[in-house]
Amino acid sequence: AALQKLRGTRDLSAELEEMLAEQAAVKGQRAKNPWELFQNPSLRWQLVSIIVLSSAMQLCGNDSMYFYAAYVFQEAGIPQDKIPYVVIGTGSCELITSVTCNMIIDYAGRRPLLLGGYIFMAGWAIVFMVALSQQTQISWMPYLSMACIFAYILSFGIGPAGVTGVLPTEVFDQMSRPAAYMICGSLLWFNLFLVGTAFPFIVKSLAHFCYMPFLVVCVCTALYVGFFLPETKGKSFLEISEEFKKRNFKTKTHTGFYKGPEEIKTTTL
Repeated sequence: AALQKLRGTRDLSAELEEMLAEQAAVKGQRAKNPWELFQNPSLRWQLVSIIVLSSAMQLCGNDSMYFYAAYVFQEAGIPQDKIPYVVIGTGSCELITSVTCNMIIDYAGRRPLLLGGYIFMAGWAIVFMVALSQQTQISWMPYLSMACIFAYILSFGIGPAGVTGVLPTEVFDQMSRPAAYMICGSLLWFNLFLVGTAFPFIVKSLAHFCYMPFLVVCVCTALYVGFFLPETKGKSFLEISEEFKKRNFKTKTHTGFYKGPEEIKTTTL
């Protein structure tokens, strides 16, 4: 009854069937601790995926954009007393795009949103560094810098901000999800502390090219998503689990073909 009220429909047979199938798959198991996920080879790529994406959420430099926002807006000629409101506007953009992402995620898919978000952020990081380096030489460069700030935050909101939090639910079973979310939350806060502590030193060392480390993070994350993260759109947990199982256990034979876990076990025996 609660699920019918949440979904707004009475036809829940497909969803209930998926939930019961997942429940049967983990029958007799207990909830796992975070360190048990690291010890389980069948969860290797799921764990790597959430570690990479949760870390990239903070290491991509989105929060650091707010560090530059007041300076850039001041250079663009916005009155000093209006700058705090414009900075609030950048945060509102992130909120709006994150909500929009949650509305279109089932239509667009997880991988395209993540991939597009990080690729666009990498591109805007390059433009932003060029604009900062020419800020005092070309009169319209502050406006380009301001546009980059909004574009970078919008790219973050439409992709990484909206998708990353959903993935642990889709790639981990019911017994592993609490531990997976604990790992994600710990990484988010640790990396936020790391970026907040290191960014002033990065600015001092690299000056206008301070976004180079964040550019590298965005490019590497986009490559990981493009090559290693399977699409979860429209798939049941068991189908997603099967895709990860092939990656977790595949071993190359002398013939050049890959063997699954059952074949590996039989060969070993």
